[in-house]
Amino acid sequence: MIKIVSSCLILFFLSVNLQAENGHSLWLRSQSSSPVSVICSKKSIVTEIARQELLNGWQGQPGASIKLIVKQDKQVKGDGYKLTPEGVQANTDLGVLYGVYDLLRHQQTGETINPGIFNPSYERRVLNHWDNQDGTIERGYAGRSIFWRNTKDSLNVTEADKKLWREYARANASVGINGAVLNNVNANADILTDVYLKRVKAIADEFRPYGVKVYLSAKFSAPSQVGGLKTCDPLDPTVIKWWQAKVKEIYAMIPDFGGFLVKANSEGQPGPQDYKRTHADGANMMADALKPYGGIVMWRAFVYSASDNDRAKQAYEEFLPLDGQFRDNVIIQVKNGPVDFQPREPFSPLFGAMKKTSLMPEVQITQEYLGHSIHLVFLSTMWEEFLKSETYQEGEGSTVARCTDGSLFPQKHTAIAGVANVGLDVNWCGHQFAQSNWYAFGRLAWDNKLTSDQIADEWLKLTFKRNVAETTDWQDNFLKPVKQMMLDSREAAVNYMMPLGLHHIMSANEHYGPGPWWAPKRMRKDWTPPYYHQADTVGVGFDRTHTGSDAVSQYHEPLHTLFDNIQTCPDEYLLWFHHVPWSFKMKNGCTLWNELCYRYNKGLHQVRDFQKIWDKVQPYVDGERFVQVQSKLRSQSRNAQLWKDGCLLYFQQFSKMPIPYEIERPVNNLEYLIRNDTTRHQNYEQ
Repeated sequence: MIKIVSSCLILFFLSVNLQAENGHSLWLRSQSSSPVSVICSKKSIVTEIARQELLNGWQGQPGASIKLIVKQDKQVKGDGYKLTPEGVQANTDLGVLYGVYDLLRHQQTGETINPGIFNPSYERRVLNHWDNQDGTIERGYAGRSIFWRNTKDSLNVTEADKKLWREYARANASVGINGAVLNNVNANADILTDVYLKRVKAIADEFRPYGVKVYLSAKFSAPSQVGGLKTCDPLDPTVIKWWQAKVKEIYAMIPDFGGFLVKANSEGQPGPQDYKRTHADGANMMADALKPYGGIVMWRAFVYSASDNDRAKQAYEEFLPLDGQFRDNVIIQVKNGPVDFQPREPFSPLFGAMKKTSLMPEVQITQEYLGHSIHLVFLSTMWEEFLKSETYQEGEGSTVARCTDGSLFPQKHTAIAGVANVGLDVNWCGHQFAQSNWYAFGRLAWDNKLTSDQIADEWLKLTFKRNVAETTDWQDNFLKPVKQMMLDSREAAVNYMMPLGLHHIMSANEHYGPGPWWAPKRMRKDWTPPYYHQADTVGVGFDRTHTGSDAVSQYHEPLHTLFDNIQTCPDEYLLWFHHVPWSFKMKNGCTLWNELCYRYNKGLHQVRDFQKIWDKVQPYVDGERFVQVQSKLRSQSRNAQLWKDGCLLYFQQFSKMPIPYEIERPVNNLEYLIRNDTTRHQNYEQ
């Protein structure tokens, strides 16, 4: 008994004595460094940053001499780098900086530093910020914008602004992110006016030393809204001239401006189709204006209209006929799935379909449909699953990654985008573990072959490890269980939210809790959950087979046949592609109804297990971050209960089947959940 008490006291004092941290330093926490001599072959602002990073963070042999060499090597591509026993060599100053961050990352995680060449998978690795000029962020859950303010002096740049922007740029550079779109894809045309461009210039000036280019979301109707033109027809000479002049103005202020992101003819946004022109007509007009300066157009393929056609098919149907018609500085930005960042979707069939046009994946870092900044959901496993998905465009090995990184099809430019989860919250992301998704995006954008296990391991060591020579005790009692929790977290969210291929059944306004019942009479059908789950007394699921919407025909063989057959369709996509009878016998012998119940129940208990795991690691985490995560997990557990109860009680109205008796009984009433959800949405329906 005495030994047990003594051990508890030791752990208690260990926990109390850990220095409190608020998470603002992200994975770049300062540690005591050893002396090191750094020799640079070239002096510039960028190489000076690299030198200072080594001096401040060196964890290697004291007194070592490290060389930073800018020297051409044909095997090194773009801003890639070579790690050598002597130090870092690269073709560019930025390559040296990236190499230094990699070197320090290896030291701080205790990983072996193996000499070799490290080239980026994608040329442009971009964060899309859905920030508005009034400081709000659409689908942002970590406070207000770090770029924009809704005050009288909102366009005045302060030293605090500059410091924050430098911290942000440094965090991006440390994981290889080299671009940021500063405003919402649902763009306000005013962003292209002089008063806002001056602030964009100020941001770009702080980003530049870290190699982060600024991009802007451009409103297609800007020529008429802020330019005074009577038309925005992309083939009209006055419109062409207006965009050319605007681009020239931007580059005079920001010489390394990256280009435009454009959302056109989607969800009510203006676009070339308003003038009976194609997406290619619109994108090419803007690309021609940017071409002389090296800029690109990222033209979003997220397009759909209010029609009876399956929404999941529309992007493919609009863009595939245009393959080969886009300029080489146009990249079509395609969401990972064919609907909208759902907890699980099959990959968009556009990947692997367009051979003559550059495509860039778009993933969502901010957790719009995955619990916002409340739920602990490590998204790397989702993105790894997506990037490694076989498209079979050129046979086996034609993964989404290879279809977009230039290794399968020739592309002048390659890129990948992530919708950022950054805001003014002290810890940047609203949840300590949401930082891991920002980190994971950067790491996968640089190397799309990395595993989630490796990324989680790195992030945990960088974010929570106290020193390089961490004990075996820390490895066994903190690293292993918490890493496994991260790796299991996305699947847990799928289980308690939308298992077996269910999708888009969330509460419609804030996209947060369950809402499979939400279907106002005046609302577009494709904005309501019943459109997607199609539940009736026969079964549940969206029929996308050859007898339904035939979305399966957009996939290459053998996927077409695999998805089309209810007996061979993978369980995780079953209700995505099929309307399945409640009594259908699953591969494991369960009925569909029972399996649905088991999945929801499993997800709830997985989150409860996460709570236990986190409580056990309290001695290894500073008090401030421990309490924050603990509180979030409690909320997540309550939410998972609501998802389980709400969905099972709602679908039970159709199945008329009992919830298996070995499963925990619902603790909420369906009427209560629907009434509360309806109250939240009254203003939205008006």
